[in-house]
Amino acid sequence: MTGAQIIVLATPVFLLLIAVEYLVGVKRGRNTYRLNDALNSIGLGIMSQLTGVFSKLLVVGIYSAAFAHVALWQLPSDRVWVWVAGLLVYDLCYYWHHRLGHTVALFYLPMAVLGFPPLVLGSVALIDLLYQYWVHTQHIGKLGWFDRWFCAPSNHRVHHAVNSKYLNRNYGGILIVWDRLFGSFQEEDEREPCVYGTRGPLRSWNPLWANLQYYAKLASDSWRARAWFDKVRVWFERPGWRPADVAQKWPNPVFDLANVQRYDPPMSRSGAWVAAALFLLLLGATAMFLWRAHALAIGEQLAGAAGIVLGLWVVGVVTSPAGGGSPQAARS
Repeated sequence: MTGAQIIVLATPVFLLLIAVEYLVGVKRGRNTYRLNDALNSIGLGIMSQLTGVFSKLLVVGIYSAAFAHVALWQLPSDRVWVWVAGLLVYDLCYYWHHRLGHTVALFYLPMAVLGFPPLVLGSVALIDLLYQYWVHTQHIGKLGWFDRWFCAPSNHRVHHAVNSKYLNRNYGGILIVWDRLFGSFQEEDEREPCVYGTRGPLRSWNPLWANLQYYAKLASDSWRARAWFDKVRVWFERPGWRPADVAQKWPNPVFDLANVQRYDPPMSRSGAWVAAALFLLLLGATAMFLWRAHALAIGEQLAGAAGIVLGLWVVGVVTSPAGGGSPQAARS
């Protein structure tokens, strides 16, 4: 069974947990769901899985080559300790991958050098991914000793907040210990509620633009930079870095937490029904595609993925009526 197929089997559980969280929020008088936000956020998750169909081929290829040619030794895949150690090493690699960049496979190559078989890599990567689902909630508070060792909802809320105090913190996938060891840990402070979103307002439900807008900004800064070194450097520097001449001539607006606004254009009842119905169809299409992706030719994979992405774009259009609407003040 492929990793994509396991994700398909887990999807009903994910949707059930979403329903439970929604009902809990309604009962508590603190519903954190909005239809437009939920559909498009899940849509971005779908796009991530579609991208994985293609990128995993590259990752597995690079990793397998490294395992075959540069491994110091080859560990047995039938020993429990190999799997436990593999999960710990993977989680450490994930931490650095998450903290330092978006490279495809570089941060996981130490596992190949240490002799963890590709089967172990693929399996522990899936475990790491599935674990992280439950930490994305605002309805579970602090968990005492668990928060000190593991990535838990309180710790992960900090990671997604735009508050200056919380920015670039808590990168751990399963263990939060890595953040404590390497100086990137920040505890959630009840006196300063997390504010979510992005520091540069997206103001769009277009899933393609949501994925590409950051790179479009990098391309713009690269084009505008005078020095050739800066034109290249902008693609490799930390997030937020800009060439000095570009930052001076085209400064970004000063970030003010008090002025963060939530994008929430109004939707008609008919528009909501159309968006929800189309999204359910796309969810079914995605499940079928991921289940059969490994057996499809590359052309079929590209066509199927493109069709689903086009459908998600339409959902974004339907949930973004012409004229938009007044943004709302962000709430925790």
